Amino acid sequence: MTRLADQITAILLTYNEEDNIARTLGQLAWARQVLVVDSGSTDATLKIVSGFPNTRVVTRPFDTFAGQCNFALTMADTPWVLSMDADYVVSDALIAEISALEVDPGVAGYRAGFIYQIYETRLRGTLYPPRTVLYRRDLARYQDFGHGHAVQIDGVVRDFKSKIYHDDRKPLSRWFSSQQKYARQEADYLLLTPRERLGFADKVRLGMFLAPILVPIHALLVKGCILDGRGGWLYVLQRLLAETMIAIELLDRRLRR
Repeated sequence: MTRLADQITAILLTYNEEDNIARTLGQLAWARQVLVVDSGSTDATLKIVSGFPNTRVVTRPFDTFAGQCNFALTMADTPWVLSMDADYVVSDALIAEISALEVDPGVAGYRAGFIYQIYETRLRGTLYPPRTVLYRRDLARYQDFGHGHAVQIDGVVRDFKSKIYHDDRKPLSRWFSSQQKYARQEADYLLLTPRERLGFADKVRLGMFLAPILVPIHALLVKGCILDGRGGWLYVLQRLLAETMIAIELLDRRLRR
C-alpha cells in the first residue's frame, strides 16, 4: 500500500498572519509542500513563510473564502490536500495518525475536531465544529455559507481520533474589525437561504433575540468554559458579541423594510 502522507499538499490561505503563521508552518514541516495562497499581506507574513523550505506562495486577490480554496485546489499537484487555516496548529498526535495512513480507494476524506486555545489556555469545549481537512483533491469543491465556507466531498469521510489546535494570536482589534463584515455576510445568508435549508442554529439566529442569550449559556455551562478562567470568559464574550452583531444586523434590516 502507498503511504498517504507522501501524496499530500497542505493549502493555507493568508492575509497579514504574522502572529500565527510560524506556529502553523512549524507543524507542517512533514508535508511534501505547503501551498500558501496570499491575498496581499502587508506585514511580515511572506517573510516568515520564506523561511520554511517546503512552502510555495501564490498571490491572488481575495474574492470569497470558497473562491480562494477552489483556486488553491487547481494549483496543488498531489492527489490529496490538507486544508488549513493560518490559525490552525496540527497536533503531534494527528501528525502521527496521518503518517500511519495508507491510501484507501474507498475513502475520500478525513474529518478532524478542534481544541480551542486562548493564549495557550486550552478550553474544555468549543462551539467550533469539526471540519473535513484532509481529502482527495479531485472529489472536493468548496461553497460559501454566510461568512464561512465548507468543502463538499463526493465520497466516504472518516473521522480522525486526534485534534487540531485553533489558536489565533492576532490582536483583538483585528477581531473587532472583522465582526461587522461577518455579521453582514451572515445576515445575507440567513435572509436569502430558504428556511427549510437552514440548520437549527441558523433558525435560532433568525429569531434574533435567542442566539445572544443561548449561545453564551451553552458555551459556559454545556461546553464547560465557565471552568476555563479568563480564557474561557474571553471566548464566551466574543461569542456573545458576534451573535449580538448578527442579531442587530437582522433587526436593522427588518426595521428598514
